[in-house]
Amino acid sequence: MVHGTLYIVSAPSGAGKSSLIQALLKTQPLYDTQVSISHTTRPIRPGETHGEHYFFVSEAEFTRMIREECFLEYANVFGNYYGTSREAIEQILSTGVDVFLDIDWQGAQQIRERMPQARSIFVLPPSREELDRRLRGRGQDSEEVIARRMAQAVAEMSHYAEYDYLIVNDEFNTALMDLKTIIRAERLRLGRQKLRHDALITKLLAD
Repeated sequence: MVHGTLYIVSAPSGAGKSSLIQALLKTQPLYDTQVSISHTTRPIRPGETHGEHYFFVSEAEFTRMIREECFLEYANVFGNYYGTSREAIEQILSTGVDVFLDIDWQGAQQIRERMPQARSIFVLPPSREELDRRLRGRGQDSEEVIARRMAQAVAEMSHYAEYDYLIVNDEFNTALMDLKTIIRAERLRLGRQKLRHDALITKLLAD
């Protein structure tokens, strides 16, 4: 059975990684590619569905899962816990489906330690000026907040060299094509192709 690949995707806010992942998923059947669904202790919001947007659990349940080492990574963000279930990821990968995980560089470091076979992709904006324009384009943040987001973005971008692949999201369709190319190349790796075409290879090499 061909195992799927776990893809870690990181980027500073405004670089467009979530838009790229969502655009990619629209071109891929569910039996090929899925996005990871995290566990969280934050309250469910209107329009959200348990098991589709997040797995909503109590803090006691989340703490139990931490003790039992159920997470590939987890973090406390503004008083709420978020985590990636090892069991859920491994179950999907075992069916041959690729899984995409939208996560920051700190979470990526945790996952690489626990699942070194994962592939990681970092998305960069084409310039600081463009990143600033995208952050301002949301039209809901003060100058102070934008300045803080820019400083945080620079700190995040300094970790790009920890990743396997680098995409510069200047023109969206080109960046999306780059993302698809990475997946295609990974699916053509020898180990994966050998499993997929084992019967063919056996016949081709038969005496």
